[in-house]
Amino acid sequence: FVGNSTYLDDHGPPPHKVLPFPSQVVYNRVGKCGSRTVVLLLRILSEKHGFNLVTSDIHNKTRLTKNEQMELIKNISTAEQPYLFTRHVHFLNFSRFGGDQPVYINIIRDPVNRFLSNYFFRRFGDWRGEQNHMIRTPSMRQEERYLDINVCILENYPECSNPRLFYIIPYFCGQHPRCREPGEWALERAKLNVNENFLLVGILEELEDVLLLLERFLPHYFKDVLSIYKNPEHRKLGNLTVTVKKTVPSPEAIQILYQRMRYEYEFYYYVKEQFHLLKRKFGLKSHIRKPRPKPEFFIPSPLETEEPMDDEEDDEKWLEDIYKR
Repeated sequence: FVGNSTYLDDHGPPPHKVLPFPSQVVYNRVGKCGSRTVVLLLRILSEKHGFNLVTSDIHNKTRLTKNEQMELIKNISTAEQPYLFTRHVHFLNFSRFGGDQPVYINIIRDPVNRFLSNYFFRRFGDWRGEQNHMIRTPSMRQEERYLDINVCILENYPECSNPRLFYIIPYFCGQHPRCREPGEWALERAKLNVNENFLLVGILEELEDVLLLLERFLPHYFKDVLSIYKNPEHRKLGNLTVTVKKTVPSPEAIQILYQRMRYEYEFYYYVKEQFHLLKRKFGLKSHIRKPRPKPEFFIPSPLETEEPMDDEEDDEKWLEDIYKR
């Protein structure tokens, strides 16, 4: 009887879902490197293109025990594909635990600018909370909140010295204990992982080109990302998330920071060079000057320039709401 026929009787098995390649992407986002901007874009893109955006509520646990690594890898690997998983977490080696190694993407920025952005953001927040930004880190003692950045650096406070300053490299080196020790071993392992496991590591200072390349490499995730990013409604939000009360340390303090972060800079310049090679390969022009022996430090203030949105540890619903009006 026709009334009792099933879909299978009439049509055969349902069509198999053809997955784009790659269909497993991990964005293990580095703190204070514009990742909240990218996550906001991903929320819009996941609805537009129908991929599975998997985010994490854990923002302050980047180093995991072996069991925690196994558990997280298992959870990620069983997500519906195509997925893009994002979390502040140091590089995870899926193949070590018998999983399929996903494609990784990430963005980094000038190490001193990243450090300063984090230093002042922890204390004073950003322009969105202009009325209440003083409670950004409620547990912070007043003398710590108002600790002069130069004093912190010159008098070698823990926050302004190693190993706290060794921050970017472990995101690429991985979960091995030696990845947390400033030195050649962690640096070389991070470079190796960039070459072998990361589809793209971009530079925040050239964010529009990063988005262009992501659209080129991963169209099923990032198609139209640049037009969304350039949307005036989106751009004006950027001014609200610039860290407030940011001041520039003295030249002497900056020189000390540079010495303490020499491995971070070696990695940053390596990634930047690789990124520029990719840009040239795909016809994007870079304004490349010969590298100086010391980095050029320019810390823009909110009044001088529009920065990409600083990332923040919590995902804020109000940012998404503007797209649902």
